[in-house]
Amino acid sequence: MTFTEKCNTIFNRAIDDYHVADNVDTPMANPYEDGTMDATLYRKCWIDTVQWHLEDIIRDPAIDPAEALQLKRRIDRSNQERTDLVEDIDTMLREEYKGVNPLPGATINTESPAWAIDRLSILALKIYHMKEQAMRSDAAEEHRARCAAKLDVLLEQQRDLGTAICQLLDDIAAGRKYMKVYRQMKMYNDPATNPVLYARKDK
Repeated sequence: MTFTEKCNTIFNRAIDDYHVADNVDTPMANPYEDGTMDATLYRKCWIDTVQWHLEDIIRDPAIDPAEALQLKRRIDRSNQERTDLVEDIDTMLREEYKGVNPLPGATINTESPAWAIDRLSILALKIYHMKEQAMRSDAAEEHRARCAAKLDVLLEQQRDLGTAICQLLDDIAAGRKYMKVYRQMKMYNDPATNPVLYARKDK
C-alpha cells in the first residue's frame, strides 16, 4: 500500500465514522494511537468532514443571523485547527526525512507535502458526497448522470494527486527535492495583528 493509499483509507474511515451519526456535534473517537501520523490524518479528515457540514448549515437562507454568526466563528476556529494539523503533518514528514542530504541542484516544491495531503482529504469528502448525489433516488436522472460524470473526474483527480504526492515524497527521500515548513501566520486570528481586534483592545 502506498502512502497516499493509506491516507485515503484513513480518510474514508473518518468520513464513514462521522456519517454514522451525521451530526456536527458528534465527539470524535480517533481509533489510532495518539501522536502518530495515522491519528493526525484521521483527526485532520474528521475536522474537514465536520466543517463540510457546517458550511452546508450556514448556507441555509432561513438560518437565524445570531446562529449564523456563531457558526462562522466555529468555522474560523476549525480553519485554524486544520491549518495547525497540516503543519503538524509537515513537521512529522520533515522529521522522517531529516537525515537526507539534498543533492546538488535539489529543488523545492511549490507546496509542501502536507498541503497536498490536505487537498487529498478534501477530495475524499467530495467523492463521498458526489457519490451520494449520483445515487439519489429522489433526484432526476439528469442530476444523477451529471453527478456521476463529476464523480469520474474526482476519482481521476484523486489518483493523479495521490501519484504526485508519492512522487514528491520519493524525490524528498532521494534528495532530489527538499522541504521546508512555513507557518501560515494568519493575521486575522491574532489580536496583535488584526486591526479591528487590537483597536478594540486599546479602547
